Amino acid sequence: MKHTAEYFDAMFEVSSDPWLFKSRWYEARKRALTLACIPRQRYERAYEPGCANGELAAALAMRCDYLLATDGSPKAVGLASARLREFSNVEVKQAWIPLDWPQQSFDLIVLSEFGFYLTASELDALAQKTMASLLPGGTVLACHWRRPIEGCKFNGDEVHQRLALGLPLASVGLVLEPDLRIDVWSRDPRSVAQFEGFV
Repeated sequence: MKHTAEYFDAMFEVSSDPWLFKSRWYEARKRALTLACIPRQRYERAYEPGCANGELAAALAMRCDYLLATDGSPKAVGLASARLREFSNVEVKQAWIPLDWPQQSFDLIVLSEFGFYLTASELDALAQKTMASLLPGGTVLACHWRRPIEGCKFNGDEVHQRLALGLPLASVGLVLEPDLRIDVWSRDPRSVAQFEGFV
């Protein structure tokens, strides 16, 4: 199945929250896990591609001086813009990833729940562009559903395995559950305790 902007627009036409980010405990817990896995307390410049309606971006905004949130769906961009209006440090743009990768550098990049919609070559390009825009000491977090998804070639494990091949970074975090996987890679291999000087 070809996942286009029109495909996702149709989903957001039916519901402003097609994956129930706002109402499911699973989604609230996953956001909490994602935030807990980000190793540094604060980042200067962060990027979340595939931001959907902006629920995760709203949480990330509290940890960043600047956050760029993008989505390929115009309807999602409108919803995210409304959700994130209160945050003066957040910029929302339309961008189809990996084709429209921003010409900026970041110290945090969060790849959440969209990698399985990409082809193998697009995943390789995603990893390449992520590496090229990652600042010294920067962090990459990927979070994906592990179970099969209708119309998608890859599950979350396969997405992360492919990303890891293109991200020559230190692995600094892993959450592995029946439903989800979170991997954290960084240019800085120190643990949180090491970073704080306790080890």
